[in-house]
Amino acid sequence: MRKILIIEDDQLVANIYGNRFSREGFQVKIAPDGEAGLALVHSFRPDAVILDLMLPKLSGVELTKRIRAEAGLERLPIIVFSNAYLTSMMHQAEKAGATKCLSKAASMPRQVVELVRRLLPADAPPAAAPQASAGAAALARTSRARPTVAAAQEPAACGEPDAAFQAALRQSFIEGLPATLTTLRTLLQAVVKAEDEVDRLAQIHELYRRVHALTGHAGVAGVPQVARLSDALEALLKALHEKPKSVTVSTLRTVAVAVDFLGMLCEQDLASDRLESSPANVLVVDDDAISARAVTYALTKAKLTSVIAKDPMAAYELLARDCFDLIFLDVDMPGMSGYELCTRLRTLPAHKHTPVVFVTGLNDFDSRANSAVSGGNDFITKPFLFIELAVKALVYVYRHRLQGGVAF
Repeated sequence: MRKILIIEDDQLVANIYGNRFSREGFQVKIAPDGEAGLALVHSFRPDAVILDLMLPKLSGVELTKRIRAEAGLERLPIIVFSNAYLTSMMHQAEKAGATKCLSKAASMPRQVVELVRRLLPADAPPAAAPQASAGAAALARTSRARPTVAAAQEPAACGEPDAAFQAALRQSFIEGLPATLTTLRTLLQAVVKAEDEVDRLAQIHELYRRVHALTGHAGVAGVPQVARLSDALEALLKALHEKPKSVTVSTLRTVAVAVDFLGMLCEQDLASDRLESSPANVLVVDDDAISARAVTYALTKAKLTSVIAKDPMAAYELLARDCFDLIFLDVDMPGMSGYELCTRLRTLPAHKHTPVVFVTGLNDFDSRANSAVSGGNDFITKPFLFIELAVKALVYVYRHRLQGGVAF
């Protein structure tokens, strides 16, 4: 029987993957941290290892390095889960010897099982016939303890279709999401009210941990919209924790907007076919080539396509012809300011409600007032974090689509 080692500190996610592999005939062991995982690599001698890069005690990157340094483990398949936006960490994992890096938000147990089967050598002994998982009770206990996927359980019989199990898992996720969002809002308030930087960073780290868990839960539950936004928000919180100077009114407002929108998704019961119905298209209007490239780079990280217009008049003509899901406007441009362009584009039927976000170095009261009076929905201050802009873009694109093209 093939053996799988899962190293994951989120017990619910670990149990869901463990139960799936058990149903497929694998022998499974689960470790809650890097040090325990390394010990099991020695004692259990798995045929493949699946691990989260964000592990306590010993990080996933360091664990991968140690495994690869040992004789006989040079070819052991190591699959790592990471945040899609933390590309530097994924590159570190690949350099350390990871066989495959996966986005936790975009991966489901069935896909990971198929990947492991492809990675195992052809002459490896076949897995035993599927059997009911002995870990179902553990999963049920964990589910009751974690509100995000409150009632997810392994199917009672192996013959139950995957689609039925996935639907039940998704439904339990939806039912548990309000409680999770209440926790996130409480932690966000603690961040805002923190009396000093030490306390603020501690609260941001706890908020990051909770969002990291939400990303994993949404991924295994098959709720891609929540997983995609949570994945980006998780990366933003990690950046704020690592760079305290980036904790500003702008970044905290972006975090708050993202948390609130997760609540709106919940209220919509995640009925979100419109969110992914077609690739989102974003217009970036900025006469500064470097600034425009920075915005489009951030949009690329969020997997959003964009068009750059360097001249406000050219942008207006483009808006008169085409539809966009979101518009980013610079304020200071020759011939026509961003405020003036925003006022004019609101006269176009197709863009009466298209969300507009100003990108500006100004953060005073007059600038905020002008952005609102001209018809803007929000603004982001320069210099901005790429991931902050990515989070804000996802929120506004999704919000616009949920309303059928009519912004809130």
